Amino acid sequence: MQEDFHYYATYCAAVLAGYSHEESLAVSYSAQFVDLCSQSFLDAVGGPASAATTMLQLEMMDTNTDVVGLQMITRIWSSFHFLPYDLYAKRKKCSRRYLNKYRLICRPNGDLLVDTVTLAKNKGPAAAGIAMHILADTWAHQYFAGTPSLVINNTDRYFTEILADGQERRVTFRHAPGVPDNLKKGLYTNTLFQFNENSVMNLGHGRAGHLPDYSFIRYKYQPAWMDYEECSKDNPSDYYHAFCQMVYALRYLRGDYETFETDTYDFDTVKPWQEEIYRILTKVQLDASDDWKVFGQKLSGMEIEAFHIGKYQEEYRKAGREEKDGTYLGQFFLAAMAQKSMVTNRIFKSGNLLAGFSVDFVEKGFRGIRDYLALLREQRKGGNDDKAAKSE
Repeated sequence: MQEDFHYYATYCAAVLAGYSHEESLAVSYSAQFVDLCSQSFLDAVGGPASAATTMLQLEMMDTNTDVVGLQMITRIWSSFHFLPYDLYAKRKKCSRRYLNKYRLICRPNGDLLVDTVTLAKNKGPAAAGIAMHILADTWAHQYFAGTPSLVINNTDRYFTEILADGQERRVTFRHAPGVPDNLKKGLYTNTLFQFNENSVMNLGHGRAGHLPDYSFIRYKYQPAWMDYEECSKDNPSDYYHAFCQMVYALRYLRGDYETFETDTYDFDTVKPWQEEIYRILTKVQLDASDDWKVFGQKLSGMEIEAFHIGKYQEEYRKAGREEKDGTYLGQFFLAAMAQKSMVTNRIFKSGNLLAGFSVDFVEKGFRGIRDYLALLREQRKGGNDDKAAKSE
């Protein structure tokens, strides 16, 4: 998904869930910031390296795809953008190496989604926004994996767009960085094809470019991981479900429900606005931000400020060492590290080392940024013992 949904639609969901204007802005900022909190940003503000929730293109190009590099990539993308659906999925007649990648395929309503939303409970708006970003992406990014894999993430010659009138049109992908997608002609920019299974070009939905991030798109293709059976995607319906699930999840986070359950949506709260929301979702456009903004301002009666990445930087920079954890960015960094630790730990405990070794920071009593280096030393010290135990 893009800024239109992560920032503006998340704001709308928060308002409908009962959050104030300021609270909704704080949640939506975090939801969008997940796509921008890179190592470069953290270096610039003096934040903890482990809090990275994304990787810039230049950072990706500089990352080696050896074991260590692939683990770093997988920790970020599987934790925040392609949350695995079933870490214990079964598949006959395949190698363990491929099975591990297969188990990282993203879909909505997996056990890790419950863990993600529950982890954000009572952690403030920054943690809530991170959870909403991840929840939304499980709908837009389903059937792709947050680890490089040509077998899982590649497109095919049968990739077809289903137009609003029911007609079908073959999608044309091209590697033309910086060139906007031509929605009228069905031309979409994607990553360069690479035979190398582990190339960063084969990460997530890169081979499909931004196409899965458009709310209006309906498409079908025949992925290799499904034995080339037809796989269909209806983004307007999926995005509506994502929106209604966000409203339900945000109501859980603010205390309206005792537990968060999968496959549950607040259709009743959203129903009065269903027709208007579907008009936004089905409108063929590169960016729906303006439409979501108008809708959000209608809901709250307040002006929605444009997203600005530097909004909280000065507060964090000026805070003393003891106060940094209490700033907005400090809270975001803590929530990001907790989320990454949780997902990596779940993957590691499933016997899958694609995200590397893991220490459960929550169980170990992880309290703040200052604890991270000590826990990292513990992780490195225990890594060989853990590996030996897994091999026995």
